[in-house]
Amino acid sequence: MFDNIIEKSDGLRIWLRELLETTFLPEWTFALIDFGLRAFILFFLSFLVYYASKKILLFYTIKFVRKSKTKFDDYMVHRRVFHRISHIAPAIVIYVLDESIFGIYPTFLSIVNTLSIIYMIGVVFWTLQAVLAVLEDIYNTKPYAVERPIRSYIQLLNLTTILVGVLIIISYLFDVQVTRIFAGLGAMAAVLMLIFKDTILGFVAGIQLSANKMMRVGDWISMPSHNADGTVLEVTLNTVKVQNWDRTITTIPTYALVASPFMNWRGMEESGGRRIMRSINVDMRSVKFCTPEMLTKYKKIQHLKDYIEQRQTEIDNYNNEFGVDQSVVVNGRRMTNLGVFRKYLENYCIRHPKLNTEMTFLVRHLQPSEKGIPIQVYVFSKEKNWAVYEEIQADLFDHILAVIPEFDLRVFQEPSGDDVQTAISSLGNLLQSQKES
Repeated sequence: MFDNIIEKSDGLRIWLRELLETTFLPEWTFALIDFGLRAFILFFLSFLVYYASKKILLFYTIKFVRKSKTKFDDYMVHRRVFHRISHIAPAIVIYVLDESIFGIYPTFLSIVNTLSIIYMIGVVFWTLQAVLAVLEDIYNTKPYAVERPIRSYIQLLNLTTILVGVLIIISYLFDVQVTRIFAGLGAMAAVLMLIFKDTILGFVAGIQLSANKMMRVGDWISMPSHNADGTVLEVTLNTVKVQNWDRTITTIPTYALVASPFMNWRGMEESGGRRIMRSINVDMRSVKFCTPEMLTKYKKIQHLKDYIEQRQTEIDNYNNEFGVDQSVVVNGRRMTNLGVFRKYLENYCIRHPKLNTEMTFLVRHLQPSEKGIPIQVYVFSKEKNWAVYEEIQADLFDHILAVIPEFDLRVFQEPSGDDVQTAISSLGNLLQSQKES
């Protein structure tokens, strides 16, 4: 078919020359019209082949793929692998027919031939990148893909294919062997290292992050040095994208996650609970020994009844065994309101339905300071969802703050403006009453 078209175009050229000779037009007019017709024929044929491959062959190929049971070809359709391959058809037509059509125009023939080859090389490597994306999609369906993503490796391969494609094109354009180009690149190693510094560091960091399971997509990480606190969205060759809790996106260089410290909350999410660690400062001046009246009151508290009876029996036996003179308060052993309160918190938390008592469980004193003695509650919530966790923590400390006065204890609090104003007012009233008296 192509030979017939070429023969007819040659006949058309002869007819056109004879026609123009009768009109006495200049020779360049004939050359311009002849060149235009030949270019039109070549590009029309290439468009025809492209249309056939795009609308007919590609249509039936995709239709067949969607009916197949395998998933591999579905990913190829999604990544438009067949669409990219179809772009090579018109370039093949131009490459095959350019000499037959433009043989009498050697300069333009060389240009068209070179452009068609470059275009075919570009389409091949463009399609290869789509195939790499298909391989990544297939890999991501595996259960181990979450812990060991290959996005950075795929990006490195994409970069490599681009560089190889560019080198092949340069080799063809300047008629230089690829090995010589690589030798020249070796001499420019220092410059290339500087240009691709971030890429090299990111690639090495990606291997370390993946091999050591330091981080994966979906993890909650905190990195204050880069203002990142949220969920990892994407790990690429050069960057890691983190969506913060305020819905902003923080981009972190991949190598920074190896060079700088960050916190991964995956361990908490995979464990049986989320830690609650908070303290309340108790005024040390309110700590005192329990009187019999106080103990009688505490026995009525459900969480303390058994503890008070058992503890009091233990203390009485000790004091009687050693003949302690209990008329002096400091002699022997006695319970304090702070100790009873601490035991109350422990029993209350043990019976709390939303706290996990199988994990670390502490109610303890911390180092006293000028702000009182801190009573720290160190427990784990069964709920790990942020909103539910905060609600449980708030309810727990609401109760603690409300129950402290029942043990004759006071929460330490820095004086506020109202406190100062009240003290000054009381002092003024006292001075006024003394003056009147």
